[in-house]
Amino acid sequence: MQTESKDKIERVLGMYSKLMNGYIVNKAEEAQIYGVNERSIQRDIEDIRGYMDTASTEDGIINTVIYDRNAKGYRLEQIYEMKLSNSEILAICKILLDSRAFTKKEMTKLISRLVECCVPKVNRKEVNDLIKNEEYHYIELQHRSEFVDKMWDIGKAIREHNFVDIEYQRTKDKALVKRRIKPVSIMFSEYYFYITAFIDNEEIKADFDVLDDSYPTIYRIDRIKKYKILPEKFNIPYANRFEEGEFKKRIQFMYGGKLQRVRFNYSGNSVEAVLDRLPTAKIENEKEGVYTITAEVFGKGIEMWLRSQGDMVNNIEIK
Repeated sequence: MQTESKDKIERVLGMYSKLMNGYIVNKAEEAQIYGVNERSIQRDIEDIRGYMDTASTEDGIINTVIYDRNAKGYRLEQIYEMKLSNSEILAICKILLDSRAFTKKEMTKLISRLVECCVPKVNRKEVNDLIKNEEYHYIELQHRSEFVDKMWDIGKAIREHNFVDIEYQRTKDKALVKRRIKPVSIMFSEYYFYITAFIDNEEIKADFDVLDDSYPTIYRIDRIKKYKILPEKFNIPYANRFEEGEFKKRIQFMYGGKLQRVRFNYSGNSVEAVLDRLPTAKIENEKEGVYTITAEVFGKGIEMWLRSQGDMVNNIEIK
């Protein structure tokens, strides 16, 4: 009796695994594999159906085992509600690879886990074949540092409002400087992850052009050589100014500094590209293909971007 019970458990788990991975379960084939009649397989399928019906009331995911006449077998109806389709996982992997944000080792590991966890087993070879060539020719960034755990630790400090001590390698002279910061957000822009933070060291702030606590400083995470999460808590300095989502809209160029209001004329072919690049941008007016645009942005990076647009941008006002 125990042997029969064990055999049934193995059958049910085997077929459940096939269904969850996108395969078709054929009664005749399963009966031959397990050495039982098709009625036993039918009862097993009904048991799986019953389990899924019960589970759906607990986790809210409705999975249904249906008979597919064309495939001549049973399949899971909602498998692609839980897993990603080939096109979805391809898009995500392409974005990851084009970001070049991680070392080759980290990137390979991330993509492998994504495919393993998010793609039905029946589709994995096809997905892997699509991204194999691009993954092989992936070029990692020059810093070649692994920082995922560091980013997670600082992310927790952001959530819990803990001060963080860091040793940071400056870009301009490669010198290591020490800072005590109030981290408020993690952002990604053009290959790099950044921490947006406010400096807590009064003697250091005295040397900065901007003294107001409402203005952020930007740190590239891979340039943080050492860090320590402190038990002391801080208050978010901009809490009464605007929400974090609004705050992030204004940090587009990863240069710290004061909040600036810009106004300029744009005469290029795609004003949509400007509006996408500057989330706070608004069109004041348009005349004969020339748009007058205003926006709010933190720091001096906006000046570099405006200059990069060449003749398409003129009559620039920055306040």
